[in-house]
Amino acid sequence: MALIFFGTPGFAVPSLEALLSAGEAVGLVVTQPDKVKGRGHVLSPPQVKERALSAGLRVLQPRKIRDEALIREIQETGPEFIVVVAFGRILPSEILSIPQGGCINVHASLLPKYRGAAPVQWALLKGEKVTGVTTMRMDEGLDTGDVLLRTEIEISDDDTAETLGERLSLAGARLLLETLSGLRNGSVVPTPQAGEPSYAPPLNKEDGRIDWSKSAEELSFFVRAMHPWPSAFCYLGGERLRIVEATPLEGRSVPGMIEKASQGEFLAGTGLGLLRIKTLQPEGRKIMPAAAFLAGRSIREGREKLA
Repeated sequence: MALIFFGTPGFAVPSLEALLSAGEAVGLVVTQPDKVKGRGHVLSPPQVKERALSAGLRVLQPRKIRDEALIREIQETGPEFIVVVAFGRILPSEILSIPQGGCINVHASLLPKYRGAAPVQWALLKGEKVTGVTTMRMDEGLDTGDVLLRTEIEISDDDTAETLGERLSLAGARLLLETLSGLRNGSVVPTPQAGEPSYAPPLNKEDGRIDWSKSAEELSFFVRAMHPWPSAFCYLGGERLRIVEATPLEGRSVPGMIEKASQGEFLAGTGLGLLRIKTLQPEGRKIMPAAAFLAGRSIREGREKLA
């Protein structure tokens, strides 16, 4: 029997690749509509769509998840399972009830921790040392379904949402194949989620604005969590700066105050400690080391602030 795959961003591509490599019959791929991106406002397809089309798969991009044509297509396909990886919308009961084996979700956290749209970013924001991937049988709630399998991933001190997300996506692809195999042979048994849930709400562009009243350690987590999107940013005068890499230091200062901007060192005050800005990107320019940014600039240490 065929599978139907729901997914949208790059995080979902390894799972689709794994299904194809394993010889699974993917009868239909459902993804979000193309979106306008970048300064050129170019209409761009989701990464899942690009991979699906390159594999010759049928692709649907419904604007509404309760679209009658979509539901009819799913019913006519008669899937054994629906596999959902970072699709971006909650599936209604009309779809959840169609596949014989149920709807299987690959979620980038150790549920019930970090239910929601941005589990990778929130694990970094909270300074977690370990996260992971969970496969679950979906219900109508927000990531509340029974757990099928889980795998843990350690978070390194230099992980960003990008690097951690890449590792989790690959782990999720492997776990998906184990889950499907286990469901078919009966070795995987759905188990209700246990423990206190936490949530990972979606982020928007303004969520990247740096709050200098937070501690240096919190801001170092923040910078890593916001990379590459929506990115951690602040302003020096009227200039927008995207902070790409930063580490915490001990010290005292006024939040946002530039304590050092010389000899290649760019240090700013926080609510507790100092933040060493190592790599940044001025608006309209390339990412650069702090030393390159500071070269030729005259910043008044102890008098100018980042806001």
